[in-house]
Amino acid sequence: MYSNESLKSNKDFRRVYDKGKSFANKYLVMFYIKNNFEFNRVGFSISKKLGKAVIRNKIKRRMKESYRLNSCKFEKGYDIIFLARMNAKSTDFDKIESAVLHLGKLAGLIKKR
Repeated sequence: MYSNESLKSNKDFRRVYDKGKSFANKYLVMFYIKNNFEFNRVGFSISKKLGKAVIRNKIKRRMKESYRLNSCKFEKGYDIIFLARMNAKSTDFDKIESAVLHLGKLAGLIKKR
């Protein structure tokens, strides 16, 4: 594993949604809250409104991979949820990746060099 784990339980998702902060851009919404671990826990959420399972899985794979490639740039110790917006359905990987990084910068989760 790459020093990150995934958020799995509904309780964890609810805690991040209810108590966390959020930032949004054209393609994604990011919710985050500090956790008491030395690593990030990340969750990905795609509404059924975006389409059938094939389309939702494609969006989720793009979100996961763009976070995985850039996970070393994120500060550690957070629970993060990325939520796809309707525009994410018709975009490519590069735009999803830049959206992930953009939200990280807005939230101040990207490490300073």
